[in-house]
Amino acid sequence: MKSERTSSDRRWFTLVTACASIAVLLFAADVALACPSCKAALANQESTGGDLVSGMMYSILFMLSMPFAILGSFSGYFYMLVRRARRQQHVPGDATGSSDAKIER
Repeated sequence: MKSERTSSDRRWFTLVTACASIAVLLFAADVALACPSCKAALANQESTGGDLVSGMMYSILFMLSMPFAILGSFSGYFYMLVRRARRQQHVPGDATGSSDAKIER
């Protein structure tokens, strides 16, 4: 009977959490109208609209560069981990390394 109460409590908690999340998304929709670059370009817009175009261009370039920057960061991090592991594996003067050299002779 205690496990049924726990299951019921979990469902209630899930329902309340889902309703609260939906309410936050509905009320926060006005805040997320545009990206900061486009918003700034609209605020400083001249009659020619050049600021709007450059703001959109820079925001698109920024969004396109993010996957490459993230992938490059992760790749560099794992590359350094592999280099560090290989360096620690082949330390000269190690007891295992010197015994293997004696066996080969």
